[in-house]
Amino acid sequence: MDSNTTNQEIQRGLKNRHIQMIALGGAIGTGLFYGSATVVKMAGPAITLSYLIGGIIIFFIMRALGEMAVDCPVSGSFSQYAYQYWGELPGFIAGWNYWFNYVVVGMAELSVVGTYMNYWYPDIPTWITALICLVVVTFINTVNVKAYGELEFWFAIIKVLAIIGMIVFGVAMIAFGIGNNGHPVGISNLWEHGGFFPNGVLGVVMSLVLVMFSFGGVELVGITAGEAENPKKQFHKQ
Repeated sequence: MDSNTTNQEIQRGLKNRHIQMIALGGAIGTGLFYGSATVVKMAGPAITLSYLIGGIIIFFIMRALGEMAVDCPVSGSFSQYAYQYWGELPGFIAGWNYWFNYVVVGMAELSVVGTYMNYWYPDIPTWITALICLVVVTFINTVNVKAYGELEFWFAIIKVLAIIGMIVFGVAMIAFGIGNNGHPVGISNLWEHGGFFPNGVLGVVMSLVLVMFSFGGVELVGITAGEAENPKKQFHKQ
């Protein structure tokens, strides 16, 4: 699989802002919005340590992927790198493993969309909203790369604003009791009710599975290298 052949039909139309928001938006999704309650239950206040460990791991992974993307900006990303440096079998396995990963993740995401919509519209079956979402996502992925970049940019902006809103509301609840009948929550929950490790170190270890899942999507920045306008310049800025 020659890299020149791989990129013959690739349109380089993604700007730096598109790439940044695709990576950021990719990391904000089901794992954070829906799965965070589960990991908090597993680890308690120590979930902050779980996310710190996960963040450090992802940092080094993305540093390595970023360097390879600058050196060889192809759409196949890590699958192509595995093929190029390790051989056909590792490249084959990496590519199909990633495909299977997103089939499973995609179904999970659609199920969560259906669950959320069912809360507001209980009369609408979950599978209908999931199907509508699937059609919309499929359509977005078939448009030209510039339109796709713009759509991803604005969708990611919405998710980022949602996270900022949650942080502001959380701080207001902790400090002023907004949303809690005017009673400030404070930070005493960090050491009360079983301490910082209510479920022990095992709780932190078990939570890492879902924590790492919540970071899934950051690797998309490497995949965008094949469609970036000027990958060597843009990826140096990441």
